[in-house]
Amino acid sequence: MVEHPGVAALTQIMSPDHGADEQVDWAFAEATWNVRFPTDYKAFMSVYGGGSINGEAGVLLPGPTEGIQWDPGDMAGETENARHGWEMEGGRAALDVDPAHILAWGITSGPDILCWLTEDSDPDRWPVLVHGRHTSPTFTVHPFGMVEFLRRLVHEDYDGWSSWPISIGGELWNCSPPTFVHWRVGQLRWKAGLDPATGEPDPYADMFPR
Repeated sequence: MVEHPGVAALTQIMSPDHGADEQVDWAFAEATWNVRFPTDYKAFMSVYGGGSINGEAGVLLPGPTEGIQWDPGDMAGETENARHGWEMEGGRAALDVDPAHILAWGITSGPDILCWLTEDSDPDRWPVLVHGRHTSPTFTVHPFGMVEFLRRLVHEDYDGWSSWPISIGGELWNCSPPTFVHWRVGQLRWKAGLDPATGEPDPYADMFPR
């Protein structure tokens, strides 16, 4: 398990009880993306893994993984979407960066795409870029890493933000305490006819075959 003070602080707010060590082959993942991943992301993957926060946001895996009912989200598709969105919004006129430096690590039900800007040679200094569906402006850059970004979201800590940074209103995060559910746990719940986010009976379960 990778230790990181930011992840340790996050566990005090959001329990990792429904998380799992993702057992990522980091050498392969980093060779695939030709980057070194931030230490907070690696630590998050070893404590929580990929999955859902409050049923409203998801943290993506670095590479494709076979799921139980469907394949969990990984970075490739959302990175392509974020780079395409950058182009459609005006490219450098919207955000003066090389699109090759946009790398997605998460999503929201907004739907927003949560990314890193990977220009710095030190991945621990990569800021978070939000590609917002209903934010103004569409692209906002936040000068901290993904774990600190998540901590501020689930703790509703506005310090350093001029406005709420994602398209989902803060009231939708009023789950006390915030909950994380690993993608495998969520899929097993869905297969059992339960709500993937809460584990409670799903009133719509009969509408979809398991």
